[in-house]
Amino acid sequence: MSGKDVASGALRAAIGGTMIAHGVRHGRTLDGTAGWFGSIGFRRPRQQAVASAVVEIAAGAALAAGAATPVAASAVVATMGVAARSVHLPNGFFITAEGYEYVLHLGAASVALAALGAGRFSVDRALGVDELLSGRRRAALAAGLGTAAAAAHLAACWRPPQDDGEANQVGAGG
Repeated sequence: MSGKDVASGALRAAIGGTMIAHGVRHGRTLDGTAGWFGSIGFRRPRQQAVASAVVEIAAGAALAAGAATPVAASAVVATMGVAARSVHLPNGFFITAEGYEYVLHLGAASVALAALGAGRFSVDRALGVDELLSGRRRAALAAGLGTAAAAAHLAACWRPPQDDGEANQVGAGG
């Protein structure tokens, strides 16, 4: 087993396990998750909650197993992109202030995992698909598809809530 296999295995376990945990949490508390999605400006918050749970569990399980790794990594990039834009960016970098530190690292680690490949003990290797694309192309697929999916999701489903101060300022300047 190479160092690359160890690195990809560690990333698969950490990112995959984290995503599964978040998905299970969202799934167990669908009403609360839906309420939260609604409060931050997402249309159809119940569907958002269900989709969030399903995508997080599926992407996490696929990463943990090393199955369709670049595509699963793109789902993490998309999820973290949506979270960054809809919640974390206005709060600065540090997670202690609800900043984007955490989502940035999960997204970047997912792209790095795609570049490394799933490794020796993975579904991708067992199926013989682990080397169909170069590491650079796997990373580009994860980053590009994930970013595009996040942008499309935000454009279709998210309307940032405006606080009273902004609404009043816009109306007064109108």
